[in-house]
Amino acid sequence: MKFLLTRAKGSTKALAERLGVSCRTVERYRAGKLTTPQKRLRAALVEETESAWQPQVRAQAHAAASTSRGMMVEVTAYFGFTCTGSSDDGRERQITTDISPTYVKQILELQEAGATEEDLHPLVAKAITESYFTEWGTRAAGLRADFTAVSTISFRF
Repeated sequence: MKFLLTRAKGSTKALAERLGVSCRTVERYRAGKLTTPQKRLRAALVEETESAWQPQVRAQAHAAASTSRGMMVEVTAYFGFTCTGSSDDGRERQITTDISPTYVKQILELQEAGATEEDLHPLVAKAITESYFTEWGTRAAGLRADFTAVSTISFRF
């Protein structure tokens, strides 16, 4: 929390207003004369830190996921299949798998453009088909998995 008080950009007055304290209080923390914030200030510092840093952390995670790392998707849904000679009937499955950065980038772009969860289902189904069902293209060539009746879907970086 001291970091926020000593490194915050902008004027002392602006920071004091955002935190709900006096300019002199901010100056004392910056000078090291005060070190332990009272409960109300501690709560304000936590809120300010989250609002200042969380968007940056989220942006870094999104950039890494969409360029190199990918992300994990967990979905519980009814999966149906289309493939020549397939003997696997559709059924409800719970699947947790990594998806490639290519799909992550598309999913994040669609979300930012205002796509609903349902709008993302076809793309997520393609990503899961690639990673889970065809094992990154090493088996079941031509398989297409679609899902319906989605119970849960979540993403993790």
